[in-house]
Amino acid sequence: MSERSERLLHIFMESLWPMLKAGLQYTVTLTLISFALGLVLAFGTALARLSRWSLLAGIAAFYVWIIRGTPLLVQLFIIYYGLPSLGWTIDAFPAAVLAFTLSVGAYNSEVIRAAILSISRGQWEAAYSIGMTRRQALRRIVLPQAARVSVPPLSNSFISLVKDTSLAATITLTELFQIAQQRTAMYYEPMLLYCEAALLYLLFSTVLTYAQRRLERRFDRYAAR
Repeated sequence: MSERSERLLHIFMESLWPMLKAGLQYTVTLTLISFALGLVLAFGTALARLSRWSLLAGIAAFYVWIIRGTPLLVQLFIIYYGLPSLGWTIDAFPAAVLAFTLSVGAYNSEVIRAAILSISRGQWEAAYSIGMTRRQALRRIVLPQAARVSVPPLSNSFISLVKDTSLAATITLTELFQIAQQRTAMYYEPMLLYCEAALLYLLFSTVLTYAQRRLERRFDRYAAR
């Protein structure tokens, strides 16, 4: 093995654990927290957009319009760098959680809203015919079916969020990609280290894709009963 190859192997192995540790400590944690909070926000936003109260529906639609119409990177910068100018200073991790939660909430609210609308009107009418209220019909009849429909797109959104967390490096959060940047500045081997970071993101995404497929099969078996 040449001296160059030995050096590259040394850099790869020396950087592997710090990147993996940052991925588990920050990337995965940031993804899980943001997605969980974002789903709650998405569900509330979807119901608000379907509400008969025009003001509530309008506020929800405005939120979705703003978030979907502006880049996530710009939103991160507004929260982390912009808010301090107004006297509201937020640390990097909470700022990233807030930005990703808002993004997940806006995009997935449309997924949930579409899933609810995909349930035929006959399902609602059948629920009403046996004396259910709108809320009961939604909770007992519509939402269980809508959940099965929304699993694949929501799973794809979760996997995409894992990769989007790399943007948190721009606000100094020491997640996986930030460590890759630090190692690149230390060793001056950008191709090796960025490819190593890409492999770790690919590893996380592959594991999550496998989990997604198992979840979809479970929902399919449940629906087939």
